[in-house]
Amino acid sequence: GYIDTKNLFVYGCSGGGVLTAWVVGHTDRFAAAASLCPVINWMSFVGQTDGSGWYQTFDKPFWEDPSEHLRRSPIMYVGNVKTPTILMTGILDLRTPMPQSEEFYRALRLRGIPTALIRFNNEYHGTTSTPSNYLRTQLHLHDWFDKYSTKSAVRATSSRGTP
Repeated sequence: GYIDTKNLFVYGCSGGGVLTAWVVGHTDRFAAAASLCPVINWMSFVGQTDGSGWYQTFDKPFWEDPSEHLRRSPIMYVGNVKTPTILMTGILDLRTPMPQSEEFYRALRLRGIPTALIRFNNEYHGTTSTPSNYLRTQLHLHDWFDKYSTKSAVRATSSRGTP
């Protein structure tokens, strides 16, 4: 009884960004989501990333059998997304390059799902290596989740009992 089920949020970066993009395509239980530095399309990702080892994580290369790549790609489930989702990625990211975030962002926009794409200058993989970008990341997360939170009477009341 202490969980406010109307104010659940999901967030992750890198592997967590992939899982965040995945989960919003499979449930609408979250009020909002933030997917940072995600992989959105495993077929295009293997040709964009600096880590060629990703080819070994699948049973077969996509040119032999794309089914596993497609099944694991959050972009394949974008038609199910109802959750407002913000994406953030460093413009210098070679691990999960910007086109991955752009692809999900554009698909969400086409579907009319509330979304935003934040590109971080001077960032490789992640959005927090410089203090100013760390602060920007935290502010964007706070603002996005606050925008989609349900303001209950309990949350809107100060510690002195006045709204």
